[in-house]
Amino acid sequence: MKTSYIFLATGFEEIEAVTPIDILRRAGMNVKTVSVNPDSLKVTGAHGVTYIADIRMEQVSSSDADWLILPGGMPGASNLYGCEALRQMLHDHAATGGNIAAICASPAVVLGQMGLLKGRRATCYPGFEQQCADAVYLPEAVVTDGNIITGRGPATATPFALAIAAASQGKEKAAEVASGMLYDLSDAD
Repeated sequence: MKTSYIFLATGFEEIEAVTPIDILRRAGMNVKTVSVNPDSLKVTGAHGVTYIADIRMEQVSSSDADWLILPGGMPGASNLYGCEALRQMLHDHAATGGNIAAICASPAVVLGQMGLLKGRRATCYPGFEQQCADAVYLPEAVVTDGNIITGRGPATATPFALAIAAASQGKEKAAEVASGMLYDLSDAD
């Protein structure tokens, strides 16, 4: 089974990381958290909560990657963008049609600045649209355009994660997970 990686950088938005971790694991996906901080598995989020990632950036094997997932938050998104190894991995993964998901500031600050959203439909946190200038910006909760899924912000973390689950495990599995969480999928429409 391929692995989906959720990248954590100092200042990440906690709910945008933990919600996808939980939902994707409920859907039966293999998910690993990755610290982009050099020499440490500990990563402190935007609201002072410290997490211990599963692995460090240099331990990621992009050859078995299913999804590369970027939570937002500031300065988390800027710190993700500042990780050269992550930018290279995203570039290479995108070049082969690999799956990428980003939420909040990360679609703009990371994917937008890298040119990975050029001509693609996408969303991001309000106020960051200028960094998505090459994208077709949609002010929606979650936008799926082929192999790229983007989410708007913290309140959209659940539908964002369910969209990833649906893309990988099928809509039925995503609906099953949503139902078990008492989440009404019609609210995401």
